[in-house]
Amino acid sequence: MSQIKQQDKWLNRNRIEYLIQGLFFLLSLVSITIVALVFMFLFKEGVPIFRIVSVREFLFGKLWYPTYTPADYGIWPMIAGSVVVTAMASLMAVPIGLLSAIYVSEIAAHRIKEFIKPVIELLASIPSVVMGFFGMVVVAPFLQNTFNIPTGLNVFNASLMLAFMAIPTISSISEDALAAVPRSLREASYALGANRWETISRVVVPAGLSGISTAIILGMSRAIGETMVVLMVAGGAAAVPESIFDSARPLPASIAAEMAEAPYQSNHYHALFATGIVLLIITFGFNLLADYLSNKYKMTEN
Repeated sequence: MSQIKQQDKWLNRNRIEYLIQGLFFLLSLVSITIVALVFMFLFKEGVPIFRIVSVREFLFGKLWYPTYTPADYGIWPMIAGSVVVTAMASLMAVPIGLLSAIYVSEIAAHRIKEFIKPVIELLASIPSVVMGFFGMVVVAPFLQNTFNIPTGLNVFNASLMLAFMAIPTISSISEDALAAVPRSLREASYALGANRWETISRVVVPAGLSGISTAIILGMSRAIGETMVVLMVAGGAAAVPESIFDSARPLPASIAAEMAEAPYQSNHYHALFATGIVLLIITFGFNLLADYLSNKYKMTEN
């Protein structure tokens, strides 16, 4: 009888495991389906613009006048604005995020760590519209008065706000990657005579490089896809910025600013959806790059 009961328990356990496995598979399939539907919808609404303008003219055209006659549908100024703003935000966010992660993971005492880590992660909970409002009301007048420029709504302001928003992502993921480095590596480094800085720079950081690279790429992806901040503080000029104090209009800001005004199924409407396709491909590329770097460095570590 006891053997029969054990067999029944084993069968029931297998059934439960199969049900859980099937549920996880179904949820994964739903996620993939949603992403595929988003792609299909964007391409359905965006591709018709290429009957009016070629892909090359759309991507590299320098004029964006969708309501003129004849209309111009060149998004190169928006692409350039997105690249410049994201690059500057990364230059600010990556060192701060990485160094804060190293401090929290390797240097700070437990009590200080328990205080600093939630404060850094608290930045992620600040709504983007609040960050944009802060950039408009506080940062823009400060930049305008300090540097004697026509407007404080410019590339530098947008980059600064995006850097604040990307720091929690970079810091949190990098800190998790550093914390996952086996303690035995640190002890082996100290046993060989290395000091704390040598251990951190030559052992811990290289060992956690897969997670750190993923954190940096995901932080950049967050920055390039952010809408509200760049809409509010980048200035909104559809022109290639020539300096950090020039106004710009990144891709998300252009879509958000004009979609409500574009007549349904018009060329302008389709052009904005095509802009969304470009933005989606860029962010998708960032995620693929993060996955590639993560796997590459994992294989190197192994």
